[in-house]
Amino acid sequence: MAETHFSREEIEERKKAIFDAMGKRGQRQIIKTGYDKWDPFQEPKDPIDIRKDKTKRTSQELIREFLTAIDADDYSNSYAQGALEMCLGIINDEEKIRGMFDFAQWYTKLLVKEGHDPL
Repeated sequence: MAETHFSREEIEERKKAIFDAMGKRGQRQIIKTGYDKWDPFQEPKDPIDIRKDKTKRTSQELIREFLTAIDADDYSNSYAQGALEMCLGIINDEEKIRGMFDFAQWYTKLLVKEGHDPL
């Protein structure tokens, strides 16, 4: 932990106070990953690292590559906005987006399996 000039008890008290002040959703995330592992005093990550996916591309790079692979006449602003939301959600590992992504993959396989053209 970054806070070294406090006693162990003071650090634990501060940690509990931070946890108790959080919303229920944030608390669930911490409990899910492990309260003992959670360090509310750690240095924040570099924003550049946060915004890159497994392929080391930024969200801007990914969305640009995706949209340039599609004919501009074939998509609207709403379509591009949806793609960007999905891109950011995947990079940030948002549960809602993971569910949407997993469903889209499952549905595509179902369509192919049953002899239909995927969307």
